[in-house]
Amino acid sequence: MPINENQLDTWSALGSVQQSAATYKTISGVLNDTESPYYLKIFGTFLQGSYGNDTNIYADSDVDTVIRLTSVFYSDTSSLGAGDKANYDQKRSPAEYSLAKFKEEVSGWLTKNFGNGVKAGTKAIYIPGGGARRDADVLPCAEHRHYWTYPTYGEPTFREGIVFWKSDGTKIVNYPKQHSANCTTKHQNTGSYFKPTVRIFKNMRNRMIAAGTLEAGVAPSYYLEGLISNVPNEFFGKSYQQTITNCINYISIADTKEFTCANGIHYLLREGHDVCWSPAKFASFMYALKKFWG
Repeated sequence: MPINENQLDTWSALGSVQQSAATYKTISGVLNDTESPYYLKIFGTFLQGSYGNDTNIYADSDVDTVIRLTSVFYSDTSSLGAGDKANYDQKRSPAEYSLAKFKEEVSGWLTKNFGNGVKAGTKAIYIPGGGARRDADVLPCAEHRHYWTYPTYGEPTFREGIVFWKSDGTKIVNYPKQHSANCTTKHQNTGSYFKPTVRIFKNMRNRMIAAGTLEAGVAPSYYLEGLISNVPNEFFGKSYQQTITNCINYISIADTKEFTCANGIHYLLREGHDVCWSPAKFASFMYALKKFWG
């Protein structure tokens, strides 16, 4: 039998807000300090992940903060025609600063302020919690522009995102602003059911991991948000029990190869792509989920 409505209502609840907000305020304050070595560069900070998208549950711990360099940006000109590409090449000048230098300075500044527990990981810089402050990850990145046009006169058109390189040299381009905006729109268009539904799926995932029916790391929250965002709006509402049933039934018969991440840009399911969910891991999650739901 499916999980009862009272339990689903509990799982739908938003996790800690005050502590995560205080953590972000502290870390953002350090990152924006006028004494930092990179302060004269143009950059901005914002939350991403579960806390940034209001899909966090009580079991969530790390607060994910992005610090995006905008005085230097990186480009994708693959969609430009020959004339527009020539215009781009003519107007583009080499930068005197780099994302690598920015990341080095951010890491050093965080270590100076939060101690030797600060560690650079594969993607982000980890800051251990202390006192009322939660553990946090800081992702140094730069603005990324995928150009559509670059005319001789007038403004170029482009899709704006972020770019960073993993420690192994892999380039990652992603779109956290679009992800967040689309999640908010989906939430509004489903009578405020979308984000609580995501939280229920995250709690069910955690229960499956605890029971040993699903391996940890198979179903990251980012991909669960993307998965549920593909369910049509009319399948949300009436009750959480009905909504979860509708979501599982729809995903089971849909052409999931055409599903996109919540940003609406990347495909959700593709093998060998750092921004996509492995189809094999997705299949493992769905198998465990159907057994769990009953």
